[in-house]
Amino acid sequence: MAHAICAEAATNQPWRPRESPIQTVERPTDTALDTRPKLIGLEGVSKVYRAGGRTAVAAVEDLSLNIAKGSLTLVRGPSGSGKTTLLGVIGCMMRPTSGRVTVAGDDVTRLSEESLAEVRRRLFGFIFQSNHLIQRATALENVMVPGIPCREFNGSLSHRARSLLAKLGLESKTHQRVEHLSGGERQRVAIARALINDPEIVIADEPTAHLDSNSAHSFVDISLELLTQGKSVIVASHDPLICGAASFTQVVSLHNGRLV
Repeated sequence: MAHAICAEAATNQPWRPRESPIQTVERPTDTALDTRPKLIGLEGVSKVYRAGGRTAVAAVEDLSLNIAKGSLTLVRGPSGSGKTTLLGVIGCMMRPTSGRVTVAGDDVTRLSEESLAEVRRRLFGFIFQSNHLIQRATALENVMVPGIPCREFNGSLSHRARSLLAKLGLESKTHQRVEHLSGGERQRVAIARALINDPEIVIADEPTAHLDSNSAHSFVDISLELLTQGKSVIVASHDPLICGAASFTQVVSLHNGRLV
């Protein structure tokens, strides 16, 4: 698994954005749209910030949800609806206040912090709203960062990072500092970084918030390509260009931390 993407990147043609606009379609909000094996399950999950205090806020409330293996899932809703918190719970970055979360059949709510960190490293790749790239570092150095704790031979890690950048059309930007890249190029660096450990699940939180419409179109294309590599992709967005795409296999709508 660890070198699957590297091999694929070395043989496939570089990614190119499509010229046609995103096709839109009216989607149902029912979450039970997929009969494929369950990859992630949430049962009665709530996340309350400052629980027990006078200023307690329930960001996610009594939420039950299944996400299928090999699916492209959209979590949509207005700002403040709980999308980022839900992704944090799904991605094992925060524990729910109550309820149960299973990932690949394991109850992750029972795991230690050390075990949760291993689950994140092994199963998840994260694309954040603001990218969180390291300024004054090159595209290559940014992509390699998540692989460093794996104690992998540096040459192998560097080769895989270069292959990912080339596959995403950034071969000529490998040694360029990220602050000198365009918004769409920085986004693709962030995608390559999310893929460096060959995760099974890719989570993207408002990935087009700071991008133009062409880059938003490109992100949907990249997500579909990840599906062909056997990955599951979960995207949180309130961008009309993303929410109107016909490509999603499952749509989850949130309002005030609850499923709509």
